[in-house]
Amino acid sequence: MSPDELLRQLGELASSLGPALRPAGADELLRSLTETARRLFGAAACSLALLTEDESELVYTVAAGQGADDVTGMRIPASRGIAGWVVQSGQPIAISDVAADPRFSREQAEQTGYIPQAILAVPVQTPARLLGVISLLDRDPRRPGAEQDMALLSLFADQAALALASVERFSLMGRILLDALARAAASDDLAGTLRRAADHLPAADADLAELAATFAVLARRGAAERRLALAVLRDIADYTGRRPSRPR
Repeated sequence: MSPDELLRQLGELASSLGPALRPAGADELLRSLTETARRLFGAAACSLALLTEDESELVYTVAAGQGADDVTGMRIPASRGIAGWVVQSGQPIAISDVAADPRFSREQAEQTGYIPQAILAVPVQTPARLLGVISLLDRDPRRPGAEQDMALLSLFADQAALALASVERFSLMGRILLDALARAAASDDLAGTLRRAADHLPAADADLAELAATFAVLARRGAAERRLALAVLRDIADYTGRRPSRPR
């Protein structure tokens, strides 16, 4: 097999693997968030359910506490149960007696081996879209009112949303770069392919693609040119690091 053919095939393989890329430790961070929330609130369990890409289902991605092993990986319709109500409405909810609430899905709870008496659930969302819901089961009844804890649980939801947004951005850029590799393998024009990809991206992602294209060009230059570019980037990073942060 010729080097060009090998490069082409490697590019195609890399492109197909792109959607599977995600930052190392992302799942562990989400598990840590649910476990920390469970301990802080003295709850029996805490879980994070995320919407599928077509928003038709909720997938319980991570969980801690009672029934965690059984609930992790469970899929339910996005309109079902209390978690489904939170997703559909985009509003948090606190229920002290779930058995008396018509939105509660007892069948779903029985599948986890743990049936709660009370639920506190808040949406996990970015400014762009709703991602899922974090649910707290049977928090310590000695804690103050649910309204205060709902605000506190929302902070955990915000942290989960930040982590998920980072994973999404990382995966998107990984797919862009790997797709560019596949397309450029035959033409030997990685920088041009990246710049063309940038034309179809949101502004922030287009900037990243343009930066990657610039790196691709620099990779073909001599060592002196690369060192100069690196020195300039370091100066810019130092300068921006000394400036006060501005609202985005």
